[in-house]
Formats: sequence, C-alpha cells, structure tokens
Amino acid sequence: MKRHDGIISIAIILAVLIFDQAVKIAIKTHFMLGEEVAVFGDWFKLHFVENNGMAFGMELGEGNVGKIALSLFRIVAVIGIGYIIYTMCKREKPVSRMLLVCSSLVWAGAFGNIIDSLFYGVIFDSSWGQVATLFPEAGGYSTWLHGRVVDMLYFPLIEGNFPSWMPIWGGEHFVFFHPVFNIADAAISVGMALGLIFCHKELSEEFDGEKSK
Repeated sequence: MKRHDGIISIAIILAVLIFDQAVKIAIKTHFMLGEEVAVFGDWFKLHFVENNGMAFGMELGEGNVGKIALSLFRIVAVIGIGYIIYTMCKREKPVSRMLLVCSSLVWAGAFGNIIDSLFYGVIFDSSWGQVATLFPEAGGYSTWLHGRVVDMLYFPLIEGNFPSWMPIWGGEHFVFFHPVFNIADAAISVGMALGLIFCHKELSEEFDGEKSK
C-alpha cells in the first residue's frame, strides 16, 4: 500500500465514521423518536427518525427477512468496496486522488450504517416515548442485525401545494427536500456524485481494461 494514499483513505474513513456515530449517539441519547429542533429557521432541522432500510429511508423487502437481507448485503458491499480501495492503494499504476476519496467516502458511509444495523438494537433501548439509554440494564430493543438506522438531518427547503391543474398530484401538499438522512447517507451520496462527475472517464477506462483481459 502506498503510504500517502493509505493515510488519505484511512483519514477520510475515520473522520466520517467518528462524526457519523457521534451525531447518531447524541441524537439517540437526547431525543425521543419524532422529536425535532430547528437549527437554521425552517429550512434545516434535526428531526429524529429511525428506519429499517437503505439510505434516505428506502427499504428492501418486508419484515425480518428484508432487514437481514439488507444487513448482509451491506456487509458484502463493504467488503467488496474495501477490497477495491486496498487494490487501488497498492497498485503500481496510481489512481487519481479524487477516485480514492470518492471510494473512501462511499465505504465509510456504508460501514457507518452497518454499525447501526449490527449493534444499535443490542446497545440501546427503545426511543418510543422516551430518550434511549446506552447499554441499558434490561437489554436492547432488538437483536444483532436488527438495529434501526438513526436519521436526523432534515432540509424542508420548500413547502407548499401543487397547482390544482397538475395531473395526479394536483392540490396535494409537498415538501422539498422531504427525506431525513444522516452523515453516512451524505457521505455515500457525495462520494457517488463526485465519482460520476470527476472520475467517469477513469472508471470507464478501468472497466474497459478489465473486459479486455
């Protein structure tokens, strides 16, 4: 592993994980589920929700089967992305720093949400109608792999009603941006967006090179 590339990747991963988990634990131990606090007026709020699914509250399947499948998928994805980062750092032909940064952001974000799924059900009690306790004497609200992901970042930038003449949604209330997310989700989204914008040519060359082997 090239020293500088390895240091950059590790620093990004640690920064995202520490920040992500610090905010999640602070929210979990100070907010009841559904509670919110305005940070900057009406357009940025801390709004505590939990979800069983993927980034921005999306879900894979239903019930325990979907939850376990998603947790296992996350673990496999993190192992795969981690291996890709390792090969990028040790290869003779160096990859761009931007690609390394993007990959590290995605890995850190995915691993950050895995921590919630793996451990939060065991180390926290429920947040329904109460502020959760870390390491409660009576045990957690669930079991391994069944923890819920903590989300809190809410940006309702625009709120109103669609015009009555609009098909399907006419007259309905809307909020933009509606999903509530966390630092890990943001790291994944930023990493993927930067990769598509600045590294698409490099990614295409890598893919074409693998196909020609």
